Amino acid sequence: MPRIPSVRGRLKDTPAPAAKKVLLASPRGYCAGVDRAVIAVEKALEHYGAPVYVRKQIVHNIHVVTELEAQGAVFVDEVDEVPEGAHLVFSAHGVSPAVVNAAADRGLHAIDATCPLVTKVHREAVRFARDDFEILLIGHEGHEEVEGTAGEAPDHVTIVNSPDDVANIEVRDPDKVVWLSQTTLSVDETMETVKRLRERFPNLADPPSDDICYATQNRQVAIKKVAAQAELVIVVGSANSSNSVRLVEVALEYGAKAAYRVDFSTEIKQEWLDGVSTIGVTSGASVPEGLVQEVLLDLADAGFGSVEEIKTAEEDLMFSLPKELRKDLAGNNDARAIGGRTR
Repeated sequence: MPRIPSVRGRLKDTPAPAAKKVLLASPRGYCAGVDRAVIAVEKALEHYGAPVYVRKQIVHNIHVVTELEAQGAVFVDEVDEVPEGAHLVFSAHGVSPAVVNAAADRGLHAIDATCPLVTKVHREAVRFARDDFEILLIGHEGHEEVEGTAGEAPDHVTIVNSPDDVANIEVRDPDKVVWLSQTTLSVDETMETVKRLRERFPNLADPPSDDICYATQNRQVAIKKVAAQAELVIVVGSANSSNSVRLVEVALEYGAKAAYRVDFSTEIKQEWLDGVSTIGVTSGASVPEGLVQEVLLDLADAGFGSVEEIKTAEEDLMFSLPKELRKDLAGNNDARAIGGRTR
């Protein structure tokens, strides 16, 4: 497997105005939906043999994708790139019915690794569209999850990218409007968008339960507490990881003087650390814990050897493997429930 990049001793141990320490946010890293999706690809490779194809990145993390490629996974943008009859895994972000149908038309053996919490939003979209509601989908246009949810009811969905979009939204019937959201957004920004939507459409209906996933919310709550005590926050996560990017924004909003996102510890710059005594560290929901530990090792080299974990919640949610895999793996222990592994 590819080794996690690291260069020991690259950062200097420089004097700081006070004892230097790291505040390590918890919860952080892998959520149950990500764990399920990654294990699904691993189990598919073990059971069916390489290659196993994956539409888009299985989760938004460059290290995870590279590691799975080394095991025989082949990542593609669209189903027409997959040989007929091959095994294809749909990513954790979900797909539209059009993608499901395209895979079936090519005779592909599809494994749906969509996070169950994303599937919940898909079902809400279908139900509200059936009842002829106009759906205001709060999320980032072009994100795979938003494309999948919107594809469930394309004639009923309007995408709302940010609170600033609200003023320009037009609806057919202001008394039959409901909001849904991408699962990985900033909780605060989403609630601000909903507030503005309700000011324009007082009869705006709510989803039956919160769409922003538990893991996204928990990681944002934890970094809020850490950021209030840290001069610098380092978020481990990839640039296309919506929840990782949101963690940087939340850290800055809640008190950190500076906050940066890195894929690997080697991206930490010496000038970020100069004059800093307290660093907050967290990671997005698609980040293996090993990448965080590399960051902690490099920070220890720079004198930040004292690590205090700031825990704001316990996570014990578990999801079973996709039903297509469970069927093929029936009778052995590989079909067990999974979730929340440290990887």
